[in-house]
Amino acid sequence: MTTDDIDEIDETLDEDDVLLEADEPLEDLEPTADDIAESTVTPEPGLGEVESIQDLLAKQETRAEEEEAADEEEEAAVATLTRDERLEPTDSRVVPMQATEFMCKRCFLVKHRSQLADKKKMLCRDCA
Repeated sequence: MTTDDIDEIDETLDEDDVLLEADEPLEDLEPTADDIAESTVTPEPGLGEVESIQDLLAKQETRAEEEEAADEEEEAAVATLTRDERLEPTDSRVVPMQATEFMCKRCFLVKHRSQLADKKKMLCRDCA
């Protein structure tokens, strides 16, 4: 920057942009009651009572604790099932292997024929 640039900057300042001088009292800078009334934001109608962030976080923590307790109870219930109860049929439907599918001899997964890597050994691409 040159000194000419600095002079141009000084010339373009308006009186409103100039900093306060030291002899001006600071009390004039305090907001008046009218300024405060203008700056306050009225709540939107229909919102009702808004919860604080602390209340929301506390509710979230209690929900998480309840979910953990429910998960632990479910795990305990599964562990106490008898062999006969575990062998009961589920609601899922088993579809028989189609003509376009094969079962890999290593991973025992049923896959589409396009995944067959070794026809003699009947291995899929993942296991070959």
